[in-house]
Amino acid sequence: MKLYMHPVSMTSRPVRLFIAEHNIPAEEITVDLMKGEHYKPSFTTVNPNRQVPVLEDEGFRLTECSAILKYLADKVGSPAYPKDLKQRAKVNEMMDWLNTQFYREYGYGFIYPQIFPNNKRPTDAAQQACLEWSKERAQNWLKVLDQHWLGPRANYLCGDRITLADYLGAGFVSLGEIIRMDFAAYPNVKRWLDNMKRLRSWNKVNEVFYGFRDAVKEQPFVTL
Repeated sequence: MKLYMHPVSMTSRPVRLFIAEHNIPAEEITVDLMKGEHYKPSFTTVNPNRQVPVLEDEGFRLTECSAILKYLADKVGSPAYPKDLKQRAKVNEMMDWLNTQFYREYGYGFIYPQIFPNNKRPTDAAQQACLEWSKERAQNWLKVLDQHWLGPRANYLCGDRITLADYLGAGFVSLGEIIRMDFAAYPNVKRWLDNMKRLRSWNKVNEVFYGFRDAVKEQPFVTL
């Protein structure tokens, strides 16, 4: 099994964390997003969408983070993707929300243009307009995550047990640490994210991610 990924990518890290937590043998192939390797023919033949992660399993190729997580969970029989119809539907609901409402403005609209060269807008004016437009929306989705999906009692996004939604969400939300977010304004999000950081594989999987965070700590960022 092979996983094309980047260790800072907010869509690669959930898959890497799930693989590590479930001891799934997989060869990692780094696609350097900082150097634009995902735009080169050597990778676009693997994924014309020019995105990571991509999973290859004995000739079977799969793109999209959520699809990969679901495939792996079913492959190893993980309880993180429940068999019960209604419980699974709630996990799917949460993952779809993260992939659409949340990811669009928080990730692509607000954080990616600040850290990935290929996502930066072509002019300073366009960059400023992009960040101003997405900041308010990203704050709104964090508030929804904090007060609606989590609330003061839930340990995880879909109840008292960790699910694929938590792997996906933790990878997405923690990207904010690059731009020095501390999530103090979102106490339920912070509490949940702290729970996820207690997973035995979290630090190892995110070692490069935190190295990148520390390397850019002096850069000016617009934060939430």
